[in-house]
Amino acid sequence: MEHKKVRTRFAPSPTGFMHVGNLRTALYEYLIARSAGGEFVLRIEDTDQERKIDGAVDIIYKTLRAAGLRHDEGPDIGGDYGPYVQSERKNMYLPYAQELVQKGQAYYCFCSKERLDSLRENADEPGAGYDRHCRDLPQEEVERLLEQGASYVIRQKMPLTGSTTFEDAVYGTITVDNSELQDQILIKADGFPTYNFANVIDDHTMNITTVVRGSEYLSSTPKYNLLYEAFGWDIPTYVHLPLIMGKNDDGSISKLSKRHGATSFEDLTAAGFLPEAIINYIALLGWAPKDNQEIFSLQELEQVFDISGISKSPSVFDYDKLEWFNAEYIKAMTDEAFAQAAAPYFDKALGEQSFDRVKIASILRQRTVRLTEIPEKVAFFAALPAYGCELFVNKKSKTTLENAGAMLKAAIEAMEALPGWDFDSIHDGLIALAQELGVKNGTLMWPVRIALSGQTVTPGGAVEIAEILGREESLRRLRLGLEKLQHPAES
Repeated sequence: MEHKKVRTRFAPSPTGFMHVGNLRTALYEYLIARSAGGEFVLRIEDTDQERKIDGAVDIIYKTLRAAGLRHDEGPDIGGDYGPYVQSERKNMYLPYAQELVQKGQAYYCFCSKERLDSLRENADEPGAGYDRHCRDLPQEEVERLLEQGASYVIRQKMPLTGSTTFEDAVYGTITVDNSELQDQILIKADGFPTYNFANVIDDHTMNITTVVRGSEYLSSTPKYNLLYEAFGWDIPTYVHLPLIMGKNDDGSISKLSKRHGATSFEDLTAAGFLPEAIINYIALLGWAPKDNQEIFSLQELEQVFDISGISKSPSVFDYDKLEWFNAEYIKAMTDEAFAQAAAPYFDKALGEQSFDRVKIASILRQRTVRLTEIPEKVAFFAALPAYGCELFVNKKSKTTLENAGAMLKAAIEAMEALPGWDFDSIHDGLIALAQELGVKNGTLMWPVRIALSGQTVTPGGAVEIAEILGREESLRRLRLGLEKLQHPAES
């Protein structure tokens, strides 16, 4: 085959959310194209009209956009090989199938649905194929039935003997006995092509050089190659990807499904994972870089991705590992970028209250694994939760119900007198107060933080929280804490 510019295509069916496996296929196709200076094409395969879901195409666009996978051609931006939606290409498939009939590589099949159902019901083995009843019908009979307007499908005429061998970039040389290949349907009774046939016609007419898909399609590849050979077309490079598995409760693994947790890109982002972290993690599900690097930007992946690094072995989707990636990405963000990413979660917890969200982000960023944790972590800023006096007791900080009140009373007086209300002023004032009282910093800071937040675990300490709450609200909460300690029976 002459050297051609690498062209890959992502060809999803509009049947719902984009599963992790589909997203990985799209990512690898994108990276194969980009790493070779080639082109990445989006094609919508909607030949199965019964499974088509309204809005699914928009989900595909939205997911690719959020993941950063920019296509060079597609239904939304056009290109030289359109249309890029299979249902809009419907009229081009039948002539190709009829050409195969003329070449003796395909045939008209007039078998009724009832006959086919009967074959399946009476088969000796589950999944037994079509019995090739119409494969050798006399030409006169075929013409008579066509003239009568009889319903038909067009089937591929598979070789009955020998074997078919093909090369895969991941799995190497694969040989399949032709006796295992069924006479698959190319054109259905409704005039639409089957997935397998449309795939080949579209890939050839769109000049696709590299076909990437799941390893479950390995057994179908000889059917594709026999079609390419029948037309006299160049066979593309095949890259079959290993399965993605999920961990079951009993420790075993099985093909990743919803029972394992979030399995679509939308589900994962809704679960608080950043798109960049998802893409980074998915890139490593079945592919290993040449060194031990784990954190990659999409631009870095475009430079280093190589087909030779793709594994034959199934990979296991590990949510704990994805959380590690997510936390690393969050830690690497600026406070401003994190505040922007966290905005919907801040809105949920804080409403329209005018806190400095960048300052909240600064104390939250190092302590966040998933964005969905944010509302629970910051809700105390919006409203002081109910809490009991027992929270003031902390053995490590040496605070007791007896000394906590004294600490709060002194803190209120000192903080009322502060000339300014910023981190340094609050910090320096409280540290000086602890020295004046002759106590450890923690003995003073613990009750102040409890009174300000109403909880023992907070993102940030007493000083950061006070700065964000502001002078008026901080002093109000400190006074409430002092009153609670002075009148424990009423709290």
